[in-house]
Amino acid sequence: NIESILLSIESSSGPPWQSQSRLVTDNRPLLYIEHRSLNPEMELKRYFGARAVLGDQRPRQRQRQYVRSTWLTAPKDTWPRHSKTGISMVLLETRRGEQHFAFEHNREYQLVQFKFLDAVESMDPNNLVLLLQMNPYHVDSLLQLSDVCRMQEDQEMARDLIERALYTLECAFHPVFSLTSGTCRLDYRHPENRAFQLALFKHLLFLERRGCPRTALEVCKLLLSLDPENDPLCMLLMVDLLSLRAREYTFFTRMFQEWEGHRNLSQLPNFAFSVPLAYFFLSQQEDLSEAEQSRAREQADSLIQQALIMFPSALMPLLDRCSVQPDPVVASHAFFGLEAQLSVPPALSQLVSLYLGRSHALWKDPAVMAWLETNVHQVLRVVDAKEPILEEAEQKRKARYQNAPRNVYRHVILSEIREATAALPPEVTAQPIMGFDPLPPLDSMASYSRPERAAHPANESTLSLFFRSLLPNFNLQGDIRAGEAEPGAGQNLNQGVNRLMAAMRDMLANIQFQEPPRDDNPEGDGGDWD
Repeated sequence: NIESILLSIESSSGPPWQSQSRLVTDNRPLLYIEHRSLNPEMELKRYFGARAVLGDQRPRQRQRQYVRSTWLTAPKDTWPRHSKTGISMVLLETRRGEQHFAFEHNREYQLVQFKFLDAVESMDPNNLVLLLQMNPYHVDSLLQLSDVCRMQEDQEMARDLIERALYTLECAFHPVFSLTSGTCRLDYRHPENRAFQLALFKHLLFLERRGCPRTALEVCKLLLSLDPENDPLCMLLMVDLLSLRAREYTFFTRMFQEWEGHRNLSQLPNFAFSVPLAYFFLSQQEDLSEAEQSRAREQADSLIQQALIMFPSALMPLLDRCSVQPDPVVASHAFFGLEAQLSVPPALSQLVSLYLGRSHALWKDPAVMAWLETNVHQVLRVVDAKEPILEEAEQKRKARYQNAPRNVYRHVILSEIREATAALPPEVTAQPIMGFDPLPPLDSMASYSRPERAAHPANESTLSLFFRSLLPNFNLQGDIRAGEAEPGAGQNLNQGVNRLMAAMRDMLANIQFQEPPRDDNPEGDGGDWD
């Protein structure tokens, strides 16, 4: 049996991200990950069959040269030949049964990384392409160029670049690093570790769009296990959607039961609405007994009513997303009206927009809508009775959700849900956001730094810039200032001018004028012209 972990955080009155965390081990594997489940081809074969998925790939695979076997991705024949990339992984320490690892870059890879940063600052994707031609397995270049391809609607190439980045990083794994043990940690504060987690996140998005929710769920579990205490990419905001789409209702409800007491998961809108929806789907399963179906339905009714009382601003946008017109009683009631939506704290509005933009399709089922309508009317009876639970929920909304943590903003940026992205605060949107490292942690622990580049004078003349384009080392102003300070600087200036003239002579000597094309048939169609 593979040892797994359960994430558990000391209970507090605040939202989940304000909790102090500790690690708890349980004999029952909750975040159980199988190697096979990380391969999307396995899930596609179950739905469409091996013949439809593989097609004519089998003969080519027999002739393909030997490559390293990996679990996250399968290397393709179209990829460049893989060799040493300069990335390695080291074991930093082992404490409390956890093994902490970190990726490392050797000197050659660091030089390529500096060139990559120059290419990003140039804002020209062609520079990234040139860099990848020379270094086809540079991870950050693959991540950045994948975003460029996705913006240009080339989804296949974007996905291929992400898979190539994952293959590169998996080939650099430490011999003891395991994807499924649940005890291997990668600290997101190390810049070298971020590429792997970001590549997994983007790979997860492509898997979900390809119709492989079960594989995407396993990748989500893997990301949760790499840094469970901090959850730098806030995977808790996505695990509910993947669990429901993969029909893993038992896993999801069990996760909620075991973590709610420590992480207050019900304070996240996605858990507050998705957990009762999972119980409702469980109550519809025919393989359960009538008693089990009845208990699941009661649990679903109780939790959805609590969610509607805690987050009343989510109902009307949800119905609008599902193209459902509420009845006059609900539409005219102040509890779910416009005032409830305008009084929402900014962080809560961000979380609600993210959930609705991502998961509204799960509520379009007529049976789900009928169940939701019944519980909405039950909540209105509680509101009209002015029970104390309403005041408690209002106080919680005012005390919490004023400011979202940095990992929530990072998750919103990576998810690219339009409604949630539009609600990002100005302090986030005002800073430059790079696809290869969005919103880096404020307490980053870099192992090496980029060397300072020589700053060119801001007041250089046009003539000086022209000279520099011919001779990169030429500095007219520097030579002049040196001539003012040193007695022999005139000779240096003369030498610089002589080098400039020699470069200009070489440039003029290499200029070739091409004659205009001549017509070999002067008596052709042009003969009618005078």
